Amino acid sequence: MKGVLFLLFIFNVGVVIAENTIVAVVNSTVITYKSIESKLLSANSYEEKIDLINQKIDYILQLKKANELNIEPSLNDIDLTLLSIAKNNNISIEKLRAYPEFLSLETEVSEKIAILNLQRLITKNVSDPNNEILNICFKKDTNKSVKQIKIAQIIISELGIQDQNDQNEAIKVFLNKLSKHIKKGASFAAFAKLHSQHQSYLIGGESEWINVDNLTIKMLDSLKKNEISKVYSTDFGFAIGIKLEERFVSSNLKQCQEKLIYLNAEKFYYNWVSELRKQAYIKIHHDVLL
Repeated sequence: MKGVLFLLFIFNVGVVIAENTIVAVVNSTVITYKSIESKLLSANSYEEKIDLINQKIDYILQLKKANELNIEPSLNDIDLTLLSIAKNNNISIEKLRAYPEFLSLETEVSEKIAILNLQRLITKNVSDPNNEILNICFKKDTNKSVKQIKIAQIIISELGIQDQNDQNEAIKVFLNKLSKHIKKGASFAAFAKLHSQHQSYLIGGESEWINVDNLTIKMLDSLKKNEISKVYSTDFGFAIGIKLEERFVSSNLKQCQEKLIYLNAEKFYYNWVSELRKQAYIKIHHDVLL
C-alpha cells in the first residue's frame, strides 16, 4: 500500500511540475505551461504552439507598456464591459459576479481594455483620413451613384450690431456688396480670406467634398461656373458661395475610407509592437513544446 501511495505522490508532483513549467521568459515575466494550457492543448502543431506563445509575449509587452504610460482602464469602463457581458449572456450582473471564475474574468477584461487604450494612443495620429486614402477609395469606386461638390463660401456671423434683426440685415447688405465686386472681377478667395468669419477663410473659404443631399447644397450645385449664389443662411451665419468642382462617388466611399484607415492603423501598431519585441529580452523554451 505504501508503494502505491508513493507512486501516486510522485505522479502528482510530476503533474504540478509540468503545469508550472516555464515555456517562455519576457524580460522579468515568465510564461508557464499552466497559464496557456487550454490554448496549447487545442494546438494541432508545434508551429501553432509557437504562434500562441508569441501572442502571449506580445500581450505581456503591451500590458507593461500600458502600465508605464498610466493608461489603465477606469473602474467605470470595466463595470460597463462586465455589464455588457452579463447582458449578452442573459444573466444579471449579480449572477455574473457570483461565478467562481469572476475574478479572472474581471482581470482579463481590465487587461484587454488597457491594451485597447494603448492601441488608441499609439495610432491616434495615424487613423486620420488623408488624401492618399481618399484617392485610393475614389479610384476603387465602380458604382459612382452619389454626387459630391466642393464649394467656397464667405460666411459672416456678426458685425457688432446689438439688435439681431438689424445685424442680420446689415450682414446681408454687406454680402451683396461683396457679391457685386466679385461679379466685376474681384477674387472670391481673396475676399474670403479678408472678410469670412469661418475658419475656412484660411484657404479662401474652400470646403471638403460635400454630398449633394440638402436644399442649400442642391442650390449651390445648380450654380454655373463663376456664378455667385444669393445670400443664404448657414449654422455659422449668413453666406454667399460658389461651386468649385463636382464628382460622382460610390455610396460605399465612407466604408472604404474607414476600412483603409483601420488597416493603416493596424499595420502601424503591428510594427510598433514589433519594435517592443526587439527591445525586450525574450526566450522561448522550444524543447518543452515538442
